[in-house]
Formats: sequence, structure tokens, C-alpha cells
Amino acid sequence: MTKPDPAIFFNREMAATYDQRNTVFAPLREALNFLIHAILAELPSDARILCVGVGTGVELIDLAQAFPQWQFTGIEPAAPMLDICRQRIAENGLTSRCTLHEGYLDSLPPVDSFDAATCLFVSHFLMLSEDRRHFFEQIAVRLRPQGYLINADLAADLAASEYADMLNVWLRVMQGGGDVSAEQIAKVRAAHSRDVAVLPPSAVAAIIAAGGFEPPVQFYQNLLMHAWYARRQ
Repeated sequence: MTKPDPAIFFNREMAATYDQRNTVFAPLREALNFLIHAILAELPSDARILCVGVGTGVELIDLAQAFPQWQFTGIEPAAPMLDICRQRIAENGLTSRCTLHEGYLDSLPPVDSFDAATCLFVSHFLMLSEDRRHFFEQIAVRLRPQGYLINADLAADLAASEYADMLNVWLRVMQGGGDVSAEQIAKVRAAHSRDVAVLPPSAVAAIIAAGGFEPPVQFYQNLLMHAWYARRQ
């Protein structure tokens, strides 16, 4: 599988400012987290959770605080992001409940099956649909039967007439309101087909299903942000 180089996107400088730059999306992420809690609430009290692309640890810490007996394994290929994650886990007193692995799914040592996996805004960095399907296959084989996948990605039909309007609003959110220039819209539109694979939601759901999951349920959308849950077949 062709893997994107995380150093291109998440070097030390970017990692240090990553969460600060994304504070404008905090209300959208809070709504997403609220729904994730509801979906996963039926898991055992001692559930084991795999966080794929754990980044700076935002969703891991959120889940660990909401479910105080769960155990977590976080995977992240970008060392600067993982350093911040490790520090924040320690600051929140969660070190004993968390195992962190620098690398990709295929380098994670064999462990018992997980009850659920989270993968938030990760798979859209895989530009080829075949790589993306294989990525979800690698998650599926690490889940127990009927284990949950929570996946979130940027998604949109780039050819749809409403995409231009949605992109305009998306950019307003990113820069805290105000007018958006045609040049800014053009740059982001180009990036959505060059740097990340922004596909129609139905296409993302089909790729997840092809990776070994039951038909995904889309439970969340805010502008370009979409999220699904699915159970391992």
C-alpha cells in the first residue's frame, strides 16, 4: 500500500499548533464526540479501544474521561504528534490505560481483538480507493466480530452544484467568518482532489463496507465533515 508521508503534513512545527489552529471546529467536534459516546455506550465497561491516527490524543482523552475503565491503544505515524499525545495522556493521569505505537496498522504487534476502533479524519489522506479499502480491512481484522468502527472524513460530491456553496461556508468557518476570496476557494478546491481524497459520502460508505464491515450508518454531518459507524462482519 502506498502510504502518505506524515512528516509532510505533521512536522514538529505543525504538530505544536495543530489543536490551536483547529479550535474553530471545536463546536462541530463536540457534537461528533457526543454522538460517539452514545454509539459506544453499550460496550463492556472494560472495553479495549483502538484509536487509528490518534494524533495529539484529543478523541482518546475524551473517551478515556467519559469511560473510566476502558483501555486504549493509539497508533500514529507522525512522531511529533505522538509526542504531544503522550504528554497530554500523562497530564490527564491516563498513562496506565494507554499504549501508544508509532507507525501504521501493519506494524502494530499482534494483540487481542478490540471492541471498537476510532478513525477520525484519517482515511481521506489515502488517495487511492484500493489503499483506502485495504486500510479498513486492516482495522476490521483487529476487531472482534460485530466490533464497532467509528470513521469520520471530509466528504462531498465535488461535481455537485451545492459543493461550491458548502465550500464557501467551510472556508468562512476556517477563518472565523468574513468574506472568502475566489482565489482561496480555488486553492481549497484543488487540494480536495490533490492532497486529500474527498469523495461523495456514498463512495466512502462503500469503501468501508468493502473493507469487511456491515453497511455503514452515517450518523453525522456538518458541512464537509461526515461520520459513520459500522460493525465488523
